[in-house]
Amino acid sequence: MAGARGADDDDRAARIAGVVLAAGAGVRFGGPKALAARPDGTPWLATAIRALADAGCSPVLVVLGAAAEEAADLLRTLPEAVEAVVVRADDWADGMSASLRAALRAAAALDPTPVALAVVPVDVPDLDAATVRRVIGAASVDPGTLRQAVFGGRPGHPALLGRAHWDPLAAHVGGDAGARAYLAAHDARPVEAADLSSGEDVDRHS
Repeated sequence: MAGARGADDDDRAARIAGVVLAAGAGVRFGGPKALAARPDGTPWLATAIRALADAGCSPVLVVLGAAAEEAADLLRTLPEAVEAVVVRADDWADGMSASLRAALRAAAALDPTPVALAVVPVDVPDLDAATVRRVIGAASVDPGTLRQAVFGGRPGHPALLGRAHWDPLAAHVGGDAGARAYLAAHDARPVEAADLSSGEDVDRHS
């Protein structure tokens, strides 16, 4: 559960929402990554949600598709203080872009509308709140913010998307491509975080 927060943290939490992209079937992985767990049994899904929530993101939009019912059951293990909202991507089989567009639509419908979204995929099991906090806290956040964690210069997650970018991004992505090309084309500000976590996404079972 997140620790005590001051007024500045409360304002940030109200303005920045989190997104976990967890809708894919995980064909190369051998099954939906939304159901995967760390060696200690902690679901990857819970790890991603807690990292965002503990960094002050609220609500956390959890995009589900393949194995959605089983994945939604995992959310019951979260502390009550964590506001996780399930977003169904019915067209999840169309690829990462479908999940991202579902998240952007859901975020735009929130009241009040967040100023930005911190977006992570479910398959970065060593993601922690410190990494998310660094990306959010690297500078002030406004609708034009475009920021991305990098690890030794390698682009990773989270990405911080100001709401002015949501419609252009939704129009830009397609197929199994996420936000990476858009971030590169629009000079997203890199935020180095290699001292905090590896940022490695897991594509296959080890």
